[in-house]
Amino acid sequence: MKKLKYGNTNTFFIESGGLLFDTDYAGTLPAFYRALKQNGIRTADIRYVMASHFHPDHMGLIGELTAQGVRLLLMDVQKDHIRFSDRIFERERIPFKSLDADAAKVISCEESRAFLAGIGIRGEIISTPSHSEDSVTLMLDDGSCFAGDLEPIEYLEAYDGNEVLQRDWERILSKGAVTVYFAHRPEKRFGQSYPV
Repeated sequence: MKKLKYGNTNTFFIESGGLLFDTDYAGTLPAFYRALKQNGIRTADIRYVMASHFHPDHMGLIGELTAQGVRLLLMDVQKDHIRFSDRIFERERIPFKSLDADAAKVISCEESRAFLAGIGIRGEIISTPSHSEDSVTLMLDDGSCFAGDLEPIEYLEAYDGNEVLQRDWERILSKGAVTVYFAHRPEKRFGQSYPV
């Protein structure tokens, strides 16, 4: 796995399957290309791109990447949300390429393990809707967890009574998370267990 930092959002490239997890805001493509070069990644190495959710700072480059032949991996729980950021980019007058769900590879979370295995990644994608309805987390069998904007586990006390966030963390930890990679904060490493 390679972590690319070229704006405000951490982007992760899973080399074994050519999967890019999250992108930054629209307009950051030149910085993205520089980050690829610094990490020895070619655009042709990226087969699939997915977003933890479809807020503008996570999906801003996906339209440009799909125009270059990268395939959007879209979870069925995300399908109704892929145009969420269009109005934001339009209001801010930032050039962007809108996304087309019909051109994406759409799968369910239940199908994710088989799909990922088919491209050389051991893991699965789970729904973690505490941040937004379309939020998903990529869980690798080696304990790496890519969680986008999921609130850190330390915030559970502050969000007393947030059962959705509690369930998200219970699922992540039950899947054997060792290192959780966030979009906007440093990674969190766990020992053998962490009480939720």
